Amino acid sequence: MAKTAKKYDRMAEDMGNIVGLEHVNVLVPNQQLAITFYITGLGLTRDPYMMAGTNNMWANVGQSQFHLPTRGIQVLRGIIGLVMPDIDKLAERLRTVRGELSGTKFKFLVRKKSGYVDVTCPWGNRFRCYQAGPDTLPIKLGMSYVQFDVPVGTADGITRFYSEVIEANAKLGRWDNAKAARVSAGNKQELIFRENRSKLPEFDGHHIQIYISNFSGPYKKLLERGLIAQENNQHQYRFIDIYDPETGKLLYKLDHEVRSMTHPMYGRIKVNRNPDQTNALFAQGHESEPWLASATGS
Repeated sequence: MAKTAKKYDRMAEDMGNIVGLEHVNVLVPNQQLAITFYITGLGLTRDPYMMAGTNNMWANVGQSQFHLPTRGIQVLRGIIGLVMPDIDKLAERLRTVRGELSGTKFKFLVRKKSGYVDVTCPWGNRFRCYQAGPDTLPIKLGMSYVQFDVPVGTADGITRFYSEVIEANAKLGRWDNAKAARVSAGNKQELIFRENRSKLPEFDGHHIQIYISNFSGPYKKLLERGLIAQENNQHQYRFIDIYDPETGKLLYKLDHEVRSMTHPMYGRIKVNRNPDQTNALFAQGHESEPWLASATGS
């Protein structure tokens, strides 16, 4: 008797046109405080190959990054979701930097029952750091999502924009008890646009960088509307305005750095250290932090 074939949900593997959320870029006014927060506190890793000077820092978190130029202050209107290997050790690290970051907006709250730690950087950017586990696989260390606060009544149109213009997998759903556009931005990565009734700050120029497979399709649609904000090079362009394809109404501003999969930096492996390795308790062979794990099961 023939064995019944196992059924698979093949659509669960579809990512749509956005194949990776590579970095979030916010300006910081002080590199020393940025190092204290991102490297010592969060336990991320300064990219050893790129931006090694004193006026910018690229901080690796799995295969994503934070870009932190020293030119002022930018605050993302929302929350950045990170996956961490051990949130208990994260909390210990954050406690050690309290003194150095006193007098800033830095704070954190361990929400043990919920499995995450809420953290605010010295300049007001918010992070939600989750414990790695079965729900985060294959990511053990990485950027899971970026959630943006958007005006009430815009989630439907934002869903249409990413679906029809960017050709991403986008759906209307819920996030933190509010209506939200949820956009697939890579393997276990999302852009989330959550409706918020509060008065939102003006857009200050912060940006995200995404890789897309159909590079020219969205470009042509944006170009027709005069919405290409910058022509960078053969492999990259930028746009800011998110509009409703149904009405043409401007819904939200967010600087998108869009790269093709032929960009020279696509797929570049990023170094991730083990932040709990110390000279006093050094253990050879444990210097690096595994950022990816294979899902189990047959």
